Amino acid sequence: MGFLDFTDQVVLVTGASSGIGAAAAVGFAEAGAVVALHYHHNSDGAQHTLNAVGTAGGRASVHQADLAAPESAAALVDEVLAKYGRIDVLVNNAGDLVKRSPVVDVPDEEFHRIMDVNLTSVFAMSRRIVPVFRGQGGGVIVNVTSIAGRHGGGGGSVVYATSKGAVSTFTRGLAKELAPDGIRVNAISPGVISTPFHDRHTGEQQMTGMLTTIPMGRAGTPHECVGTILYLASDRMSSYVTGQIVEVNGGQLMP
Repeated sequence: MGFLDFTDQVVLVTGASSGIGAAAAVGFAEAGAVVALHYHHNSDGAQHTLNAVGTAGGRASVHQADLAAPESAAALVDEVLAKYGRIDVLVNNAGDLVKRSPVVDVPDEEFHRIMDVNLTSVFAMSRRIVPVFRGQGGGVIVNVTSIAGRHGGGGGSVVYATSKGAVSTFTRGLAKELAPDGIRVNAISPGVISTPFHDRHTGEQQMTGMLTTIPMGRAGTPHECVGTILYLASDRMSSYVTGQIVEVNGGQLMP
């Protein structure tokens, strides 16, 4: 048995239709897990991930939900439980910048949407999964935060950065709360990763500026985040690791 062996485990990955979530889903499948793939709008992307899991020899199912609504998060967990009977790992990857704007130009509804997509979703999914993990005698939560949560974000992303900073704090606090239950909570903190996120929100000039701050001189790829996620999800690899925010950023930030 390998150290990254998830055979007979059920892994729920939110935001699995593209980018880091899609790559993580395939990585878990390659390691033997059954993967529940969540998406919000991008059904074509979710189907592509499903096909990629199949190509990797894995099993998966697709589930739609708007995780900014807490009741939808609970329903998603219930749906996956109804299908598989258990969940062993939750990867809270779903999130978005929504729109780059100076703070003075962010209307209330946009502020709340950004916070809900990035923070409320993590809170709601975690709140629902905790009783499941307690009933099973343990489990793992891996959140996806961002380098923006430490350095305040690039231009026009203050609210996004704030939401991700809150995800990091939530990760640490929840890890303390759940450690007596045998539930580990950690997070991966990506830097500049080449995903549809930046295709939507980052212009060429801004991207060039970001890359100049990275010692490795390039953006990362979603695949380069997968190993860290699998490490944090594996009890064989990281059974004594909880409450940690692992930076994956090519040296852009060395806290």
